[in-house]
Amino acid sequence: MTEITYILLLSLLAGAAMPTGALLARLDLVHPYFLGTSWRHFIVAFGGGALISAVALVLVPEGTSKLSPLFSALCFAAGGVCFYLLDTFLSRLNSSVGQLVAMLSDFIPEAIALGAAFAAGGSAGLLLALLMILQNLPEGFNAFEELSSHSQLSSNKIVLAFSGLALVGPASAATGYYLLSQYDELMGALMLFASAGILYLVFQDIAPESKLAHHSMPAVGAVTGFLLGLVGNMMIAGG
Repeated sequence: MTEITYILLLSLLAGAAMPTGALLARLDLVHPYFLGTSWRHFIVAFGGGALISAVALVLVPEGTSKLSPLFSALCFAAGGVCFYLLDTFLSRLNSSVGQLVAMLSDFIPEAIALGAAFAAGGSAGLLLALLMILQNLPEGFNAFEELSSHSQLSSNKIVLAFSGLALVGPASAATGYYLLSQYDELMGALMLFASAGILYLVFQDIAPESKLAHHSMPAVGAVTGFLLGLVGNMMIAGG
C-alpha cells in the first residue's frame, strides 16, 4: 500500500465516523431508552474531550513549532474571532446547521493537516487520524440530533448527506499532502486558526449541551475523550 493510499483510507475512516455517529443518534431517536439521558450527554462531552486533546496534543504544538510566538498568537486570535463571527451569523439566521458547520470547521483543516503531517514525516499524522475518529463520531451524533429536531430533512437524508461529507476527508488530506505540505508557515497558521475555532465551539456549543444537573457522566465523558487522545499520543510517540 502506498503512503497516499494509506492517508486517504485513514481520512476516509475519520470521515466515516460522522455518519456512524448519525446512525447512533438515529437509533437513539427511534429507541430513546437505548442510551438514556446520562449516556447521551456522555457522548456529547466525550467529543469535547477528544477535540481538546487534538488541540493540546497535535494542533497547537505542531502549529507553534512552525511560527514565531507573535504570529502564532495572531493566527490563534484570528481563528477565535472568525468562529465567533460565524457563530453569531448562524444564530441570527436561527439556522439548524450550527453543529454541522462546527463539525466541518474542524474536520476539514484537520484532514489537511493530516495529509501535510504524513508528507513531513513523523507520527503526528497517525495521532491526528485517531483523534479525528474519536471526535467525529460524537460530533456526527450531535449534528444529527440538531438537524432532525430543527429541519424538515428525513433521517435517511441526513445520514446519506453525512456519508457524502465523509468524502471531504480524503480530498482535504490529498490537498495537504500534495499542495500545502511544503508551506510550513501556512500549515502552522491553519493549525492554530483551527485550534482557536475548536476551543470556541467546545465551550460555546458542546460544553453547555453536555451539562446535566446532578449527574457526573458528562464530566467523565470529557475526561475519557481526552484520556484516549493522551494514551494514543504516548503509544505513537513511544513507538
